[in-house]
Amino acid sequence: MATPLSPQSGTPQPLKTIAVVGLGTMGTGITEVLAKAGREVIGIDISEAQAASCVATLEARTAHCVERGRLTGQERADALARVRTGTDLAAAADADLVIEVVPESYEIKHQIFRELDGIVRPETILATGTNALSVTRLAADSARPERVLGLHFFNPAPAMKLVEVVSSVLTAPGAVAAVTDLAIELGKEPVAVGDRPGFVADGLLFGYLNQAAAMYESRYASREDIDAAMRLGCGLPMGPLALLDLIGIDTARTVLEAMYAESRDRLHAPAPILKQLSEAGLTGRKAGRGFYTYAAPGSATVVPDALTPAEGGSAVRGREVRSVGVAGSGTMASGIAEVFAKAGYSVVLAARSEEKAQAAKARIGKSLSRSVDKGRLTAEAAAQILDRIAPAGSYDAFAGVDLAVEAIAEDLEVKRQLFAALDKVCKPGAVLATTTSSLPVVACARATSRPQDVIGMHFFNPAPAMKLVEVVRTVLTGDDVHATVREVCAKIRKHAVDCGDRAGFIVNALLFPYLNNAIKMVEEHYASLDDIDAAMKLGGGYPMGPFELLDVVGLDVSLAIEQVLHREFRDPGLAPAPLLEHLVAAGCLGRKTGRGFREYARR
Repeated sequence: MATPLSPQSGTPQPLKTIAVVGLGTMGTGITEVLAKAGREVIGIDISEAQAASCVATLEARTAHCVERGRLTGQERADALARVRTGTDLAAAADADLVIEVVPESYEIKHQIFRELDGIVRPETILATGTNALSVTRLAADSARPERVLGLHFFNPAPAMKLVEVVSSVLTAPGAVAAVTDLAIELGKEPVAVGDRPGFVADGLLFGYLNQAAAMYESRYASREDIDAAMRLGCGLPMGPLALLDLIGIDTARTVLEAMYAESRDRLHAPAPILKQLSEAGLTGRKAGRGFYTYAAPGSATVVPDALTPAEGGSAVRGREVRSVGVAGSGTMASGIAEVFAKAGYSVVLAARSEEKAQAAKARIGKSLSRSVDKGRLTAEAAAQILDRIAPAGSYDAFAGVDLAVEAIAEDLEVKRQLFAALDKVCKPGAVLATTTSSLPVVACARATSRPQDVIGMHFFNPAPAMKLVEVVRTVLTGDDVHATVREVCAKIRKHAVDCGDRAGFIVNALLFPYLNNAIKMVEEHYASLDDIDAAMKLGGGYPMGPFELLDVVGLDVSLAIEQVLHREFRDPGLAPAPLLEHLVAAGCLGRKTGRGFREYARR
């Protein structure tokens, strides 16, 4: 685990003059950050055209800052005056710190570090901006390994707050302290990490991106549905395939190759499609085509191509749905009933007893009252919605419904018993749906005499707020049943994504291996809970860090999902982290018990 700076390391000297080697997108961004913060910057690139482009970009960006009121005209002039560019490494002779952000190649980086050894002062710190290569290996070949470290900014550098400060076993504490202080002065949030491919943020991010690429390659789900599922189901700013296009598919492949070389974890072995796209030159936005097709190289505008879904959807017509039965009395069941009632459906909310059903309806009433208090609903509309919900103490009340949705305990035998009961109660032609997040939908279907009428509708909690529904077809599901559920999702204003009947569907199959890998980082004493959470929020744009999310979801729920994924895919890398198993065995289940990965005040 990363340790704080030692008091014995002394007060680091301020880094006033900084050379940036490599003036591509990242180098230009770092130069902008440094110049705005009052540092003298020496920008160096072997290409005169690239150096000129860096200056032009800085002029345009700082002019934009003046227009937006973020800089005064004088501050802009001063910042630009602090930057000088050239093509000769000798210009770094007076630098206190050199940051290289050249292409991810050991050969190129070694050559630069060897040349710098003969140019800079003995006390100058040499930082590599790599996110995939070994800092230790670069340091070992330097004449001053104690002064070499990693300084990993995130793109775009002016906007992203996270900076990973990477120490090797050779790095002097004083050097770490100096660049950490610099990062803070730049307005960044530094996270101290050790030397391993991907460090924290990319180490977790790229494994997830790789699995998304493999999921798409297997034709399990479309690129649009994979991306929509992760945006809407996890609150991520971008879907994984769109993000791979932004990062560069060739860059992602390089990072994954480095991670796999060290970990030998199959989750890090680059999906073959990454190699195929890279070698075809389809590297993402910068090439104008990757997983998606773009208006032009460098454009962010996606344009239709041969894989773009046709407008209008399926030619198959769904069945008419006027009334909906919701089975269950918990938070998910009441949330789903509220969603359907808001959309104008007549809803039967059935539980194992009349009391439980009434309690579930009362919970909906409180939810609607909160919406009224916030001005989202009128009191009259709330009353009409609540009137559409009829509580029942028996599933016999589902006799007339067109769609029955179960939201009971995540126990396969319990669900099978319910579906056998619904088979007897529900009228012919009624669609039967399960909201399971991890169990096989086909097992529920086989408990009935009409498996063609059974489908998965995986809502996300809280159902009234979350826009996503994973629509899960089994090999037995009828086309008209699938069409029915897609049409219903549109009417209840949910975004439906299609996927097959396998463990985790889309969201959980991609989310929980990422969470499991975060736990393994802590087990290996590589980084702290706080640093990992900060890295993913600041570096990956995640709304919650992995440990915050695990404690909210519940460690027991998380463990159960990871066990299902491991059983289904038989991949050793999916085996639940022992630390998670130990916490669950100890009854530390997260916020609901007051203690999980962190402790919480009991209410």
